Amino acid sequence: MDHAQGQQHPISIYLWIWGMLFVLSTLSYLVDYFHLQGYLRWSLILIFMLLKAGLIVSIFMHMAWERLALKFAILVPPGCLLVLIALMAIEGDYTFLTRLAVFLK
Repeated sequence: MDHAQGQQHPISIYLWIWGMLFVLSTLSYLVDYFHLQGYLRWSLILIFMLLKAGLIVSIFMHMAWERLALKFAILVPPGCLLVLIALMAIEGDYTFLTRLAVFLK
């Protein structure tokens, strides 16, 4: 039988990433356990979420070993969407504040 040739990575990489994901998940649960509030809570939750997503995408989806062109093809469009969402949020705040200023006169 002809077996397909492919690149295999050592299991230690996957075990290390699973351990890191476990530690990051524990830290995100500790944010709620210690009843952190406000911007500190949300910034920690977002940081842990982005770190976990980055580990999953880079290792388990094999993006760490892909060519740069494929990385750009997959990662640039969501980045552009995030920039456009931020611009729309800024414009929405401006419109809301302008309407408040006009209607409260």
